[in-house]
Amino acid sequence: MSQTASLGFDPRNPAFVADPYPFFRQLRESAPVWKGPLERWFVTGYEDTALMLKDRRFGKDYTDPEAVTRRFGPTAMQEPAVIDLMQMMLMRDPPDHTRLRGLVTKAFTARRIEAMRIRVQELTDRLLDKVQADGRMDAIRDLAFPLPVLVICELLGIPEEHHERFMTGSASGGALLNPTTPTRAELDAANAGTQATGAYFEALFERRRREPRDDLITQLVQAEENGDRLTTAELRANVALLFAAGHETTVNLIGNGLLSLLRHPDQWQILRDDPSMIPNAIEEVLRYEAPVQAVSRTVAEPVELSGVPLRRSEIVVSLVGAANRDPAVFENPDRLDVTRKDLKPLSFGGGIHFCLGAQLARIEAAVVFETILRRLPKLRLLEPDAPKWRPSFTLRGLTSLPVAWN
Repeated sequence: MSQTASLGFDPRNPAFVADPYPFFRQLRESAPVWKGPLERWFVTGYEDTALMLKDRRFGKDYTDPEAVTRRFGPTAMQEPAVIDLMQMMLMRDPPDHTRLRGLVTKAFTARRIEAMRIRVQELTDRLLDKVQADGRMDAIRDLAFPLPVLVICELLGIPEEHHERFMTGSASGGALLNPTTPTRAELDAANAGTQATGAYFEALFERRRREPRDDLITQLVQAEENGDRLTTAELRANVALLFAAGHETTVNLIGNGLLSLLRHPDQWQILRDDPSMIPNAIEEVLRYEAPVQAVSRTVAEPVELSGVPLRRSEIVVSLVGAANRDPAVFENPDRLDVTRKDLKPLSFGGGIHFCLGAQLARIEAAVVFETILRRLPKLRLLEPDAPKWRPSFTLRGLTSLPVAWN
């Protein structure tokens, strides 16, 4: 345990955020279920994480003000961002979760998502057309960020003239997902983002009630099941969740994937020689550099993980990035290998809270990688040894990724 303490766990430290994997490895070897800062348990093993994500003995419990206050601090119940978070299906247990997810998935169907593939290709080509003659781009600013924003805006039905306001946004609420109690500054930023976005969406809900369209927001406004509807607060919170599910994960997946693959030219070459390997490569990237590094649960009833007893109401944080590199499941786990077999990364969660945006993220990543391999086969990193990671431990992604191809 002293080795763990000497290595240090500081999710706000840029050096830790840039490379948390040595800590993960040492923690997994010395204390796979570890009582860390702020009385939270941290889990690093694949099997323990898989159990935690699927077993109903681990819940969300965000309807309990005491649990929410313990998680977000003494002012939690007065913070607009936290109040909105409590309305999201991602933060609720059954039966609330069952009702909310049922109403949302009625609109966010697999068929509708798959039908977006052609549009994703059109948007990818359009974005690359803007920069191809330049011979270089920032792969985050010019491609990985705008593509999923445009896609989810079109799916939701956000008017084209309003797309620009979402193109310059940031995950101001991302700090609420970190395994730490948010600071006052982080809460203020999350509150400001929540209130501005919430006001916009509420106005759009009213517009779609008057002028229905063939889009997700119209379907959600009209959604009804067993005589139930989404309240305005639930609509606002869960549309914001859909935006994040359809955007945040994808930005990080594309950016992390390009960085990882271009840092390993032999793996990039495998995809150039055989593009049919791209779907497997996406699963390997999800494992190797998970876009979401940590997921929290609350113990709903006493349970054990790796022989460690956990009491009701305790907070447990699964370090997904560590679980995805568990040598008990993945041979040579710190090596990127796009030919790896039987890949089952835990990066999209599991059980009833499996990420709604998973299919969309995979489609967008596949289209981007296929298109770049075809149009920019000589793509290379301009700063391979100095990636610029965003200041978020849970949402692992890049703020910038300069690349060139001439």
